[in-house]
Amino acid sequence: MLIERCLEGMPGRLSIVICIIFVPKIEKKMLGTGKKIIIAIDGHSSCGKSTVAREIARQLNYIFIDTGAMYRAVTLYCLRNHIIVNGLVNTDALIANLDKIRVYFKNNPFTHHNDIWLNGENVEDEIRLLEVSQSVSPVAAVAQVRQLLVSLQQEMGKMKGIVMDGRDIGTIVFPEAELKIFMTALPDIRAQRRIDELTAKGEKVSYDEIRSNILERDRYDESREQSPLRKADDAIILDNSYMTREEQLEWVLKLVAKI
Repeated sequence: MLIERCLEGMPGRLSIVICIIFVPKIEKKMLGTGKKIIIAIDGHSSCGKSTVAREIARQLNYIFIDTGAMYRAVTLYCLRNHIIVNGLVNTDALIANLDKIRVYFKNNPFTHHNDIWLNGENVEDEIRLLEVSQSVSPVAAVAQVRQLLVSLQQEMGKMKGIVMDGRDIGTIVFPEAELKIFMTALPDIRAQRRIDELTAKGEKVSYDEIRSNILERDRYDESREQSPLRKADDAIILDNSYMTREEQLEWVLKLVAKI
């Protein structure tokens, strides 16, 4: 069975397209009551939100949405089209170009993940590069970009059965989510994890550069006007500084089982 959720940008406004194509695996025994819920995972950069969220979705036969990938894809477009120069975003040019951007998720038959595509090109790997990481926070702070993507994310979750990670999922996108998790880890540990990830892809990076980028993103995300990063009042904190991925997965699944 093939399930497809495609959403067009609002007519007359912005025309980013979000399309998620999801191929469910063999049905598994449901946890808890068996009802579908929304799981919102927020937190700091480079603390493993997407890794945990993707595996939780796989275990539950839910759809996983990496909202950070959506903002990264828009950022990549800006970098390619010189809308970001010397780290500065030309906001007027970005808004003027939004009707030229088509962003969507598409199932990768080899990895069984939903990869992010930009204007017909799979950019799942390129959006993870340091250059994109250094510029994504100011792009995500542009009100017009954030308002559109939030509305599309909300549309995606109407059917529930979804795990979504980002910065404002439990506070803005789905304040009614049945399970909210706020994930964090010590900056030094996040920096080392990020270095390991980039090194594995062949990038040469320095510890100081990565750590500085992480701290700067924290500052930017927490202080921006539009949807700042903060823990929802009813979110449960997961500090995974000294936890394995398996331990994190078990921790989250225990919470799901109680709902």
